[in-house]
Amino acid sequence: MAFGDYPIEYDPKVHGPYDPARYYGKADTPLAQVKLGELASWISRRNKSPRAMAACVSRALWRWQHKYVQPKRAGIAPIFQVLVGSMVVFYILNYRRISHHKNYKYH
Repeated sequence: MAFGDYPIEYDPKVHGPYDPARYYGKADTPLAQVKLGELASWISRRNKSPRAMAACVSRALWRWQHKYVQPKRAGIAPIFQVLVGSMVVFYILNYRRISHHKNYKYH
């Protein structure tokens, strides 16, 4: 499988038009339905390769775009989501410098 190819599990005769937001692999139990005793076996069944992680992030990005960015009447929600997300990321990155400016109360 090369960069930019369809997933191996995708079959156009079975699945129809390709949707980048859909996982075409074998369906498994959703995380919300996994019991605590089955969690270790559920995690061990996951594919933890860098390519699988990149595909997961790509599917999540496509789902977010289909829901918030690409509708005909898209609102202001994606702009605020990107702004809040970037504020959180930069706060985490700069926390070490920000934490020195705390107001201490001396008694």
